[in-house]
Amino acid sequence: MSLPSNEIVDYAFARVLFPGLAKPRDPQSHKGTHGTLAIIGGAAGMSGAIVLAGRAAIKQGAGKVHLGFLQAQLPIAYDFEQPELMLAKADDLLQRTDIDAWVIGCGLGQSQDAHECVQRCLNLKTDTPLLLDADGLNLLAKSQALQAGLTQSTSPKILTPHEAEAARILNIDIADVKQYRQAAAKELATTFAAWVVLKGAASIICSPQGEFSINPSGNAALATAGSGDVLSGLCGSLLAQGLEIDQAVRGAVWIHGAAADLAVHASSKKHRIGPIGFTAHEIIDFARHIRNQVAYGHE
Repeated sequence: MSLPSNEIVDYAFARVLFPGLAKPRDPQSHKGTHGTLAIIGGAAGMSGAIVLAGRAAIKQGAGKVHLGFLQAQLPIAYDFEQPELMLAKADDLLQRTDIDAWVIGCGLGQSQDAHECVQRCLNLKTDTPLLLDADGLNLLAKSQALQAGLTQSTSPKILTPHEAEAARILNIDIADVKQYRQAAAKELATTFAAWVVLKGAASIICSPQGEFSINPSGNAALATAGSGDVLSGLCGSLLAQGLEIDQAVRGAVWIHGAAADLAVHASSKKHRIGPIGFTAHEIIDFARHIRNQVAYGHE
């Protein structure tokens, strides 16, 4: 895919706001330098979700990306489009001790096995960042035990709900979340001592202390299946690479939205995609392009 570099994305703004994104690679670095990410999910019939997250993560610069499928047997031998991804069963991946960041929930399902996967992640005795998304959040909403485990976990935590998921966790009507988005994000963040990304138009990012910001990038093209899985992969990748958590969370949300802006509003018509029919996997290459523009300033 040939990608444009133009005035649609404010790279200078990004370099000031996200200095972690603007740091070029050390010429002496290697794959081990850039972090190891583990993504748990991909129950039967939902393998695509974890693959989308993994592809986004590897193309955003993570050194190594492991996918842990919640299936008795791996659905594929390897990802034919992204063979760099390393595939395993979730149970095996959860036993590794060399992980720099965890993402759990993409296509995980809501079975008892899925519940146990989330519980095991919360029980890991580590300070490794943990991002909970999608079915991980739905399981959280239904389980007092998981909510207690999340509260007690000392790992840096990130929750990325859309409005319906936030309403389930808070046990309130979705209309109330829609009307009081900032309050909902703050309640989730302070209750679980977690960073929260309340997704939607003008996504709200809230720190565990209740301080929030509103993401300026993005458009309706992101309202597509798998978009949230891509965001989880982007954020997990930045966390694994060692960015400070505020930079990783805010930066990932901004890149995700900026990718859609670049796709939809590119000055050259031949580069425009969407907003109608824009698909989640198309976000990934635009996001990689933007990261490199921020870091190397080629616009």
